[in-house]
Amino acid sequence: MSDGLNIRKDAELDFLSLGALVHRLDPGIIPFRKATECKIHVSGGEFNVAANLSDCFGLETAIASAMSDYPIGDLIAERVRAMGVKPFYKHFQHNGVNGPNMATVYSDRGYGLRAPVVFYNRCNEAAAQLKPGDFDWARIFAGGVRWVHSGGIFAALSPTTAPLAAEMMKAAKAAGAVTSFDLNFREKLWKIHGGNERAVETIGKIVENVDVLVGNEEDLQKGLGIPGPEVAAKSKLDPSVFFGMIDNVVKKHPHVKVVATTLREVHSTNRHSWSAVAWIDGKTYTAPTAELEVVDRVGGGDGFAAGFIYGLLSGEAPEEALKLGWAHGALLTTFPGDTTMATLDQVRAFAKGGSARIQR
Repeated sequence: MSDGLNIRKDAELDFLSLGALVHRLDPGIIPFRKATECKIHVSGGEFNVAANLSDCFGLETAIASAMSDYPIGDLIAERVRAMGVKPFYKHFQHNGVNGPNMATVYSDRGYGLRAPVVFYNRCNEAAAQLKPGDFDWARIFAGGVRWVHSGGIFAALSPTTAPLAAEMMKAAKAAGAVTSFDLNFREKLWKIHGGNERAVETIGKIVENVDVLVGNEEDLQKGLGIPGPEVAAKSKLDPSVFFGMIDNVVKKHPHVKVVATTLREVHSTNRHSWSAVAWIDGKTYTAPTAELEVVDRVGGGDGFAAGFIYGLLSGEAPEEALKLGWAHGALLTTFPGDTTMATLDQVRAFAKGGSARIQR
């Protein structure tokens, strides 16, 4: 396979991610101001990828994260175990009053013409207190790790989380792992810690040791400081703007081998057109377009990343790896919650053009 990546064949762990663990309160289609009950989903962009790779794709995965020792932490730790993800925790003792806390995400699903609404409580978040030196990377990498991952949301949490991500990426490269970073640019988070200029400087230090980037054209512009091309996209499904930026990405970060993203045209909250694109070792690839009837859109991008990484780890041809990411991300939007309920057979069937006919 020509992807430019040097993926080791054998290791104790297939995949390790670094990120914050959160819990999402989901009142379904009811807005929070009128809600009387909620579902609880355990989430976190980096965790979601590890959980998906374990539960759906059968890989050995782990997460390095913060854990606050109180009932909400216990709930989150139980879900991490249930998804088959090995934890490496820096523990914090909750004082029973104000933390350190496990962050809360509030997200209703919207409906039809009413968009979902997302807001947060990340006050005194345990993960934001993580810093370089908190994890023994030599011990974690001792048995071998094939792929290491983190993301822009974790990097934006505090002045110490991005240096920790940079530390991990450097250790991962020294240990022979492939590295990936989901830019996941969040304006609100970066505004607290110095804005766009600070984001570009901070993320740049992480990306110095990153092989694979996940992010759309806005992520590339705001997270990496890459100027956008003059060409205008004809639609949200038009990959020309994304591909038009790759030369500038590679010029600034010549060691990057792969850049990929999803494409989504939102017709209504529950009806999306969905595709994906990738630049892999100098060649461009585009997935088909699927018409989705969406149950819960949260986590679709992480679903794409998981399927795409699985394809690359498994030695699939680049176009097949992209289709696996596209298929898994699409299926994930048909389930409630942030992590997968799909099987590998379902993903492969959809990637090959499967239908929604009943399976008997």
